[in-house]
Amino acid sequence: MNTATKLSGFALGLVAVFGAAYGVGHLAGPVTPAAETRHDTTEPGHGEGGHPPAATGHLPGGLLVSDRGYTLQPVAAPTGQFAFRITGPDGRPVTRYDVAHDKRMHLIVARRDLSGFRHVHPELGADGTWRVASPLTGPGVWRAFADFTPTGGEPLTLGVDVTVPGALAERPLPAPATSTTVDGFTVTLTGAPQPGRTSQLTLTVSRDGRPVTDLQPYLGAYGHLVALRQGDLAYLHVHPEGAPGDGRTPAGPAVTFSAEVPSAGTYRLFLDFRHGDAVHTAEFTVVAGDQAAPASDAPATTTAPTPDAGHGVPGHGHN
Repeated sequence: MNTATKLSGFALGLVAVFGAAYGVGHLAGPVTPAAETRHDTTEPGHGEGGHPPAATGHLPGGLLVSDRGYTLQPVAAPTGQFAFRITGPDGRPVTRYDVAHDKRMHLIVARRDLSGFRHVHPELGADGTWRVASPLTGPGVWRAFADFTPTGGEPLTLGVDVTVPGALAERPLPAPATSTTVDGFTVTLTGAPQPGRTSQLTLTVSRDGRPVTDLQPYLGAYGHLVALRQGDLAYLHVHPEGAPGDGRTPAGPAVTFSAEVPSAGTYRLFLDFRHGDAVHTAEFTVVAGDQAAPASDAPATTTAPTPDAGHGVPGHGHN
């Protein structure tokens, strides 16, 4: 993850068809291993915003469970936990990682219909196993993205599908909007992504009609943006222009990102920002290029948080 990174880089989690595999902490009781995770190592490579693309291609990151010799391997965990390892080119669990944006590992999960999203930070055990309270907040097929930099290696984003059993009615994607509310905040989006070229996206935070000018740093920035492309969940994670304490970047109300999406299509944006010692996530649907807007019963001007977990508002959570 790089500050002011191109959206096309830090992978908007493309998910293909994944073969059955086993071993991941689950939320809703025991899960049959074969039904729990699906992944594939045969697809072409990926690149990340500001990160060198894989030698095998220029796809967004998060498409592959294995890339450049590193593999994401979910492992068995007690109910309520999620656990995984990253193995290196020598086949052994990786135990040394560089710190990027205050953390050695960023784990982001999103449900396939984009009605659930969480960004959490697991803890690393001495044996190379990462563990965290399960961010999989309900039934469905989720895509888990591990974003990390192995010491001595390049930044990577690997992805794997994880299934939580149970009945789930797929929810339609909310209609495109330029404003949304979360936890009493209003966030307004200015600008639109343009396929194949860099555009500026500015997100402005207000509360009770007044601009918020005291945003707090979160993971070394005033905002974090993840974009997921509808349909294949191509994954992209960028950071804003400027940095807290650089003498020129204000603490709100506006946070500006330089973004480049790889193709026309419908995208879901997730903005993390911190205020009052709490992290909040604002969500938007945007359309890049000549793409018809998705059908939806949701209002076209304001979208509400999706029901799942965290912050006292379903659909959001961080740790």
